[in-house]
Amino acid sequence: MPQGFAHIPLGEGRSLWVLGELVTCKTTSQQTGGAYSLFEVASRPGTGPPPHVQHREEETFWVLEGEYEFLIEGLTLMASAGALIYIPKGTLHTHKNLGEGVSRMLVTQTPGGLSERFFEETGLPGTGLSSASPAPTPKELQGMVELGRRYGIEYPSPTAG
Repeated sequence: MPQGFAHIPLGEGRSLWVLGELVTCKTTSQQTGGAYSLFEVASRPGTGPPPHVQHREEETFWVLEGEYEFLIEGLTLMASAGALIYIPKGTLHTHKNLGEGVSRMLVTQTPGGLSERFFEETGLPGTGLSSASPAPTPKELQGMVELGRRYGIEYPSPTAG
């Protein structure tokens, strides 16, 4: 393949279970010269990350299937197939699959690399939605919070504010 070119067939890419969602890396920061990373995220009903702030990355979510609820700095938005949500760095946000089935979206992170490495260190290998990982233990969640700091990801405590 020509340098800088990528082709990832349907169903391919490295998949990891991260906070109950199957995250599949479609384009790495190495492939884009650090410009961005692109992930496909498959969320089972009721799943999503805890509220967090990415201090070094911008994020864009493009919903492909299902329905998500986004909470952005106290504002609640509903997003179904075709909706796009852009989150500037430094913004408190989270999302949750509100549907009865699996919801999917594409997520870009600019610049790339930080979340890739975070996912690599916290995620568990997955080969599809049938390979669901168990929910993280409180100790594992605390480890993720501490690791997140290294990558500019902050998980404010529920009682903060």
